[in-house]
Amino acid sequence: MTAVILNLNTVELTDEQFYRLCQVNRDWQLERTAKGELIIMPPVGGISGNREADFIIDLGVWNRQTGLGKVFSSSTIFRLPKGGDRSPDVAWIRLERWETLCEEEQEKFPPICPDFVIELRSRSDKLDSLREKMQEYLNSGLGLGWLVNPQDQQVEIYRLNQLGEKVNLPATLEGETVLPGFKLFLDRF
Repeated sequence: MTAVILNLNTVELTDEQFYRLCQVNRDWQLERTAKGELIIMPPVGGISGNREADFIIDLGVWNRQTGLGKVFSSSTIFRLPKGGDRSPDVAWIRLERWETLCEEEQEKFPPICPDFVIELRSRSDKLDSLREKMQEYLNSGLGLGWLVNPQDQQVEIYRLNQLGEKVNLPATLEGETVLPGFKLFLDRF
């Protein structure tokens, strides 16, 4: 099953209406692109779900040790400042940026771009769509992003104001200045 994309260019859907649409359709994973398309995402299978969980565990352990930020799962939708309502597979926000949001902003879809994201390509994901999604994060201020592509045995690394980089799997990725001291070992593919 692949994602279903609905063109909503001529339909004015406010942030509040999109939030309510997601709340009354909790069984569906919904996203909205910066171009105004509504994406209905299929659920992931066991292999992708397990890999995603491993990434969250690794980042979460590092974050508990450092206390530098907040870790989020793929169930979290972020209202990106430059457009789009997106759910990365794994996300992290520096604590001082998270704490600038009021309680209501933290409770709903936070109006902030994560400092770090991981997108994991599953078999049903189109690579071009994931690359567009990574570009939306960069346009909104993402510091570091990893697009893990097991099908092509590669990781695409995205950095703010820099050209992308491709690394072959297996690999060890470092969090650089965004996640100081964090390492992700991608040897299980």
